[in-house]
Amino acid sequence: MKTIFDAATRDELIRRIQSLEKNNAAQWGKMNVYQMTKHCTIWDEWVLGVHQPKYKQQLIGWIFGRMALKTFVKDDRPIQKNAPSSRPFIVKELDGDLELQKKAWIRCIAAYEHFSNPGFIHDFFGRMTREEIGIFAYKHSDHHLRQFGAVDPLTNPAGHQLSGLAFE
Repeated sequence: MKTIFDAATRDELIRRIQSLEKNNAAQWGKMNVYQMTKHCTIWDEWVLGVHQPKYKQQLIGWIFGRMALKTFVKDDRPIQKNAPSSRPFIVKELDGDLELQKKAWIRCIAAYEHFSNPGFIHDFFGRMTREEIGIFAYKHSDHHLRQFGAVDPLTNPAGHQLSGLAFE
C-alpha cells in the first residue's frame, strides 16, 4: 500500500501537485482548484502538527471512528467521491495565488520525510499509528488530486511508467 512516508510516493504527489493549473475543473465536489490546494495544505499542516493544534476527537468518532479507519487503511481503494470534511478544513475564499498555494502544499508533502507528531489525534478516527497516518495522508492527497484530474505525468493513462522521454 502507498504511504506518504515513502520517498517515491511523496515525489509522485509533488509531480501531481505541480501539474495543477488554474483551469483544472473539479470532477466532483464544490471546491475549485485553489480551494482544494489550500484545504490540503491546512489538513497536512494539522497532521504534521504545524501551529501546534489542539487535537480532540469528535463524539461520533468515539463511536464509529476506529471501525471507519480500518476500512480506509485496509487496502488500496481510494477514498470515495464527496467524502465529508470537518469544518476547520473548509476553505471559503474563492480565489488566491494558486502557485504560492501549490508551493505551500509541496512543502507539507516534503515535511512528511521527517514526520514526528506522536500526539496526533484525528478528529474522527482518533489516535492513529504511524502506518495508518502514512496510508491515510497519501489517500487524502490522492483523493483531491484525482478530484481535479491530476495524474502523475511520469505515468501514462494505462498506468505504465514511462521512460524519461516526453511523449505527445
